Amino acid sequence: MASMLLSRQLARCLQQNSRLLVFGHRYISQAAAKIDVDFDYDGPLMKTEVPGPRSRELLKQLNGIQNVEAVHFFCNYEESRGNYLVDVDGNRMLDLYSQISSIPIGYSHPSLIKLLQQPQNLSTFINRPALGILPPENFAERLKESLLSVAPKGLSQVITMSCGSCSNENAFKAIFIWYRNKERGHNVTKEELESCVINQPPGCPDYAMLSFMGSFHGRTLGCLATTHSKAIHKLDIPSLDWPIAPFPRLKYPLEDFVKENQQEEARCLEEVEDLIVKYRKKKKSVAGIVVEPIQSEGGDNHASDDFFRKLRDIARKHGCAFLVDEVQTGGGCTGKFWAHEHWGLDDPADVLTFSKKMMTGGFFHKEEFRPNAPYRIFNTWLGDPAKNLMLAEVIKVIKREDLLNNATHAGKALLTGLLDLQARYPHLISRVRGRGTFCSFDTPNDATRNKLITIARNKGVVLGGCGDRSIRFRPTLIFKDHHAHLFLNIFSDILANFK
Repeated sequence: MASMLLSRQLARCLQQNSRLLVFGHRYISQAAAKIDVDFDYDGPLMKTEVPGPRSRELLKQLNGIQNVEAVHFFCNYEESRGNYLVDVDGNRMLDLYSQISSIPIGYSHPSLIKLLQQPQNLSTFINRPALGILPPENFAERLKESLLSVAPKGLSQVITMSCGSCSNENAFKAIFIWYRNKERGHNVTKEELESCVINQPPGCPDYAMLSFMGSFHGRTLGCLATTHSKAIHKLDIPSLDWPIAPFPRLKYPLEDFVKENQQEEARCLEEVEDLIVKYRKKKKSVAGIVVEPIQSEGGDNHASDDFFRKLRDIARKHGCAFLVDEVQTGGGCTGKFWAHEHWGLDDPADVLTFSKKMMTGGFFHKEEFRPNAPYRIFNTWLGDPAKNLMLAEVIKVIKREDLLNNATHAGKALLTGLLDLQARYPHLISRVRGRGTFCSFDTPNDATRNKLITIARNKGVVLGGCGDRSIRFRPTLIFKDHHAHLFLNIFSDILANFK
């Protein structure tokens, strides 16, 4: 039955391709490079407001089961293609948010449909193992084909997880274990074994992770202690006394505020060092520093490559592990597979977490962070071999279609257009910024931001918000120049008529 459904979906996809080759691509500019992804629609098609009647009906149904206040609308994923998300009311929207930055190569990609249709892969999708104790025969081989083929420089070890939060949570644990072994060695005392069971030292040492204001590292309990972007994430949840450093608040345009931005970054770096020393004096060692290359949920906050190079030096100087959270920036959207590659460091990270566009969660780490006993970094599933299989195919598509360069090229078209809109509508758009297609801008306030997102959605464009007044762009890796121009034309009309 599943195979028949997939066959029908592929047939529809191929049929759509043939229609597009004849009628489609009307938005491609002269400069847009045509590459081998022809399963896209040719533009938005709106039939109702969003959410439409069917979505509102489904919202009522689901509301009887769970809180639905975060739900935007319900989707028809069978009809969604490429960069276009179709809802249950038949509205087709250009999706520049891509499931909170987690769709790498678009909806219903033919390569992934074909992968699921291959009989030799059925077992991988049907039988989900407890990987920590009973992995499949080909698991090491599959990891080499997928995650290890794109491993960050110097990080030869990888552990898979199911999501971004559990990736960071377990990376913190690996860092604490590493730090304790540095202090004590590997010989555990009876007192440590007995005290840890009742949450007491010395078995539970008083260690901390240093994080930054504006950061988001997940919603599990340890991650929440390092998440400082929105109160709704943290309200009513007990937390830990861990240091929080300021993250640079850069002024734009960058070329006009070079001195001011350098001073701001120096101030933040000085505070990082002061906090490490302060916490050490109160007998709470900072075992690690965790940072995002671009603070995403907190408002798409950027810092210079030099800031991160100096932050890495501070971590090394004080014996702290350096954890780079690439849950949202990893997978190619900034024009490099990992955003930290822009920093130009030979030794940029001790640990790197990933999820979203990587299909699976997990973390890469240096060999010295390898658990020294079974069950120390462990859960039932430890990820999913089916996701590794899909990731391997995604990586093939990225390489075959040169999607990293595409992200750079399309991102330049998007950023250039946003800067033009900023010049024309400075009362609505400010602080345009971005790397690759990982772009954003600020609006005057939260109400204006939310209104612009709603209007855009009803015009056939899905956008996302972040921080207290920013709009962020998280398109797929197959988002191209003509998609950027299509969006910019629609959004220009919205801004011109905004009241």
